[in-house]
Amino acid sequence: MPSISVRKIDQETLDRLRALATRDGVSMEEEVRRILKQAVATTEKPGDLAVRLFSPAWGDDNFKLPDREIEPQL
Repeated sequence: MPSISVRKIDQETLDRLRALATRDGVSMEEEVRRILKQAVATTEKPGDLAVRLFSPAWGDDNFKLPDREIEPQL
C-alpha cells in the first residue's frame, strides 16, 4: 500500500490526535487513516446537507410555526 508523510504538525494538533486515538482505542496511524478516509468520502455540499436535514420531508410535516404579529414601522 502507498504511504505518505506529514511534516510540520504543531504540538497541539498532535496532542489532540493522540487523545482521539486513545479515546477510540487505536494507534495514531489508524486514527489518521480513519480521519482521511472520512474526509475524502464526504462529497455532500454543506447546503445539500442542510436541505436534507431540515427539509419537511426529513422531519415532521405537520410542524407549523405560529403566525407572528408584525408591529407597524413608524
